Amino acid sequence: MEWDDDALEVLKEVPSFVRPLAKKAVEKLAREEGLERVTKEIALKAKAKYLGLEEEGGKKKKRIAIVRCDIVSEVCPGIGCLLAYENKKELFKRYEGEETSLVGFFTCGGCSGRRTFRLANTLKRYGVDVIHMSSCMLMEEPFNRCIFKEDIKKSIESLGIEVVEGTHHEVGKFALGKRFHEKD
Repeated sequence: MEWDDDALEVLKEVPSFVRPLAKKAVEKLAREEGLERVTKEIALKAKAKYLGLEEEGGKKKKRIAIVRCDIVSEVCPGIGCLLAYENKKELFKRYEGEETSLVGFFTCGGCSGRRTFRLANTLKRYGVDVIHMSSCMLMEEPFNRCIFKEDIKKSIESLGIEVVEGTHHEVGKFALGKRFHEKD
């Protein structure tokens, strides 16, 4: 099947090790839609479909990612962040009534947040709408507040991505009570 040049540019964004599978999937979708050549529009439609970025009927889901502290990730599996997202609780409550997709869950890369900009930039290519800075990056206790928090936030915002501070509990209130996912 023939491909438009701009459609091939979309295909180049796919990691090389899965590109042959992606190409077949895009061509299949093009044939299902009665097309004889792959256009940029059909390539983007396939990208959205296979990355789970669209609801049925073609509506756009809000794409969310979470960045968390690299040091804390050694002792925390991320359950608080993930349950808050899944159940639209705490700082994810703002998405009630919206279709969302969690498209990234990554660590900052260590003090200075060295990997945050690079990974946020990659997520931007996949249409991330908002990145939540996990509560562990913002807490006073039991971990020290991240001294690079503002730099990390500014680096993400410089990409045009919205930043929300916090995930699964109000910042600064960690020591004042149980988090929503803990049993009584």
